[in-house]
Amino acid sequence: MFDYDLLVLGSGPGGQKAAIAAAKLDRRVAVIERRAMLGGVCINTGMIPSKTLREAVLYLTGLSQREMYGQSYRLKEDITVADLTVRTQHVVGREVDVIRSQLARNRVRLVTGTGRFDDPHTVTVTDEAGRGTQLSAEKVVVATGTRPARPPSVDFDERTIVDSDGILSLDRIPDSMVVVGAGVIGIEYASMFAALGTKVTVVERRDRMLEFCDLEIVEALKYHLRDLAVAFRFSEEVAGVERHARGAVAVLESGKRIPADTVMYSAGRQGTAGELAPERAGLVPDDRGRLAVDEHYRTAVPHIYAVGDVIGFPALASTSMEQGRLAAHHACGEPARPSHGASPFGIYTIPEISYVGRTEDELTEQRVPFEVGIARYRELARGQIIGDSYGMLKLLVSPPDHRLLGVHVFGTGATEMVHIGQTVIGCGSTVDYLVDAVFNYPTLAESYKVAALDATNKLRRVARLDN
Repeated sequence: MFDYDLLVLGSGPGGQKAAIAAAKLDRRVAVIERRAMLGGVCINTGMIPSKTLREAVLYLTGLSQREMYGQSYRLKEDITVADLTVRTQHVVGREVDVIRSQLARNRVRLVTGTGRFDDPHTVTVTDEAGRGTQLSAEKVVVATGTRPARPPSVDFDERTIVDSDGILSLDRIPDSMVVVGAGVIGIEYASMFAALGTKVTVVERRDRMLEFCDLEIVEALKYHLRDLAVAFRFSEEVAGVERHARGAVAVLESGKRIPADTVMYSAGRQGTAGELAPERAGLVPDDRGRLAVDEHYRTAVPHIYAVGDVIGFPALASTSMEQGRLAAHHACGEPARPSHGASPFGIYTIPEISYVGRTEDELTEQRVPFEVGIARYRELARGQIIGDSYGMLKLLVSPPDHRLLGVHVFGTGATEMVHIGQTVIGCGSTVDYLVDAVFNYPTLAESYKVAALDATNKLRRVARLDN
């Protein structure tokens, strides 16, 4: 007889949803989490604090209002770290309370401590005092997430040289910063600190940033960041970082030396499966500490599931939640429908980016014909009202049947706007629906109709020539 039907290691988005889904199916469920980390990395050091920081930056700098009130407009002249963290701490505290309430309301037991496998069905939880408690379960879900990858050659000191966790604990806003890595996290923080007035240099070993995104959208973001005085060093690698009394110097392999108050490494994430004594359960993580799973999120040990960042791509909070739900339903022997269509990506830069479906590069490489429809925020009444002259929405449309192949949004509300396109794609509808639909006026959502008309007008011209 097991103590629980389902034991979840980790209380991040994937772990939460797995636990609650199983509890809704009347299973006995427990969640293991460290005392100060309820909600996981997402709530405490990742998604929620960084996105709250972004909102604080936009508000205090007045950046989004400068189209209307001039480039010198600023809500607060001398912004301090305290100004930024007070909002972050408030939101994190409220989110932790919400999660604790949800677990309690669904009769999910929260066990505080660090869990490690003893065998495939048993986990020992060690609390802060070193006391161990052994728990057994019929099924286990590993949702322990990731931590920032730290190159062994870099001497992190949490003040001058930091990672994406340490950046939230700086005691002051640096005058200059080098961001190593132009992935999602690196570019998000680069844009935030640039908006605060920090002189930011981004160093990336590849020849472009956010290479999985639409190239035109990325170029628009790059232009906007350069307008905020961000400098880019592509096809460059950092050979080392020299720490000095008043800052640091990033030394590039090409010989360039870039001085900065702070150097932030954003060199990807490292899975934490290796910290669970996985060999005792028959699990073998890869060299990045991640676990391989099948279509039902089962690991090589059939009764042990894994969800979220610990299984790798796409490593999004949104997809982790869905993975947790699906894994729990499968573990409980209950049918569950997987999500329809593609999942959206949201990148919370300033301005933000979001997309769903395929990109122009993917379609071209696969020799799939497409037409492009574009709407620019500056041509919309709502865009003029909110002062967003740079935003845009792009639709990729299949010429033969008018199916929507991809939606790419740049600008205010991009991560909200993309869901309209996601719904159209998921329902198998066509761009003709968007042409015929009536949207509230004035709204940014109206851009879907404008872009749809742009695409269908182009398709009509081609059809006339063919006839």
